[in-house]
Amino acid sequence: QVQLVESGGGLVQAGGSLRLSCAASGRTFINYIMGWFRQAPGKERELVARISSSTGDTRYAGSVKGRFTISRDNAKNTVSLLMNNVTRDDTARYYCAAGGLSTIGSDEYYYWGQGTQVTVSP
Repeated sequence: QVQLVESGGGLVQAGGSLRLSCAASGRTFINYIMGWFRQAPGKERELVARISSSTGDTRYAGSVKGRFTISRDNAKNTVSLLMNNVTRDDTARYYCAAGGLSTIGSDEYYYWGQGTQVTVSP
């Protein structure tokens, strides 16, 4: 079992930066793929970024590539999302998730945090 707690959300002006953090419980954090998702009102939840468990391989949604950076600290059981040059379209509730690879090699997420709200003002 893994419990995830996000922090760092808030109000930020367009063009500004924000860092989200996710603290994970459990001794096996290093075994999990970690992802950041977001969901805006009226929209489906989407994957923003993910980082692998061992190699640190990262993947990003096209809309955030070059602006957001995901990182993890396995010693501290944390994963972060640095958001630079934010836009109004980045306004959403952001969720941290932990998972692994399915039998067909795709990511699947088992544990979710409660989320943290990010609001970008003009």
